[in-house]
Amino acid sequence: MGVMPSKKLGQNFLVDANVARWIVDQLDVQPGDTIVEVGPGTGALTEHVVEIADRLILVEFDARLAEGLKRRFADNDKVEVHHHDGARFDIRPLFKHQPVKLLGNLPYSAGGAIMRNFMKAPSPVSRAVLMLQKEFIDRIIAKPRTKQYGVLSLRMQSEWVSRPVKTIPPQAFFPQPLIDSTVMVCERVCDVEREARPVYDARLFDEIVRRGFSQRRKQVRKQMPVKDGTSWEEAAALVGATVTARAEELSLEQWIELTRYFDDNPLKDTPQDGEEVFDVVDMEDEVTGQETRARVHADGLLHRAVQMLVFNKRKEVFVQKRSHLKDMNPSVWSMSAAGHLNAGEEYEAAAVRELGEELGIKGAEVQEIGMLMPCEANGWEHVRIYVCRHDGALRFPCSEIETGQWLAQDVLQDWLDARPQDFASGFVNSWGVFSNLMAQANSEMATSECEEAEESE
Repeated sequence: MGVMPSKKLGQNFLVDANVARWIVDQLDVQPGDTIVEVGPGTGALTEHVVEIADRLILVEFDARLAEGLKRRFADNDKVEVHHHDGARFDIRPLFKHQPVKLLGNLPYSAGGAIMRNFMKAPSPVSRAVLMLQKEFIDRIIAKPRTKQYGVLSLRMQSEWVSRPVKTIPPQAFFPQPLIDSTVMVCERVCDVEREARPVYDARLFDEIVRRGFSQRRKQVRKQMPVKDGTSWEEAAALVGATVTARAEELSLEQWIELTRYFDDNPLKDTPQDGEEVFDVVDMEDEVTGQETRARVHADGLLHRAVQMLVFNKRKEVFVQKRSHLKDMNPSVWSMSAAGHLNAGEEYEAAAVRELGEELGIKGAEVQEIGMLMPCEANGWEHVRIYVCRHDGALRFPCSEIETGQWLAQDVLQDWLDARPQDFASGFVNSWGVFSNLMAQANSEMATSECEEAEESE
């Protein structure tokens, strides 16, 4: 490529072909996998993975190398090359390409930021094989009561199982670095282990952990938030810690319990209430009686519900991944918010209430855009669909929503088209109502503009 390594960018190119082939083998590439390689450099790993991957996405920060890779793979339709900073690369379009596996000989100076961008939930990545300096990986896998144990350890261990598999000597690189590198394999915490843990607010977990380690030699009690009805003595007893404990003494499980203790969301332990009372209705949406939620769902009785699409100023829509604790459509992606009408409640009032309970949007201004008739796909519900605008922070109960993200409308549509199984069936129908409405509005606008142009002529 005619490129010399940049000292400013901390470039050390892998030049040992046997090592490169061995690293790619650890990725366990399967048919249908999409491989994202960050920092491909001169293509030492790329040339081995391109032989077996169905789709290969290369993200290279150095313009010289990105251009060289584009020339090299110009005739290969399954290779995409992006000249971009891996720490800021937009991973949301990758959801449609799942399963996604991450590969990288990451620059030591930016490795942490790149990993956080690609691997922090929600993420489409299911497995990662990364090469970094040994000291950095030691921090990721560190145990409590060690100097390496800290925020990075807990962030990674809460979502990933990481294991170092090989130390690579300096001789495998040009120019030779002054330290050894380590190859690490990361796999997502399995569903069984994740579901065995108590649910917790991931955003609050990160805040609590950062507070605790902000002055790691001080006692945790001095770093924790001060809230009415809480005390450090009570919290310490709850998680099995001493009142004088320091941050590095607490395990991941104890940090999770601390997060739950300081979470004041009233619904943090209530994914649904089987004793809620709903109106039972007929096909004309006329009330015929009342029954509990549990009985309504068990017997497939017709009832009422609302679904809401929340958009921000960039016209992105918020979608949520439902908790595994939900009795209907667990662990799939769905509307911004949704819920049932209580007995005697009106549709619009229920929409406003649910936005407050699920997303923390108080007193939302909503607009009805459509409705769905009861069918098996939507759980035998009369559904009214609403939209609203919101640009502030969102806070959702961890018992109901596992995670969420903002998506451009075309990105969401591409994901829906490619992987409808990732979404609740009711959401697919509701998004179709919105999409048809937008298509109609765009068509009418185009017709109007055409007529105005003809009149002016």
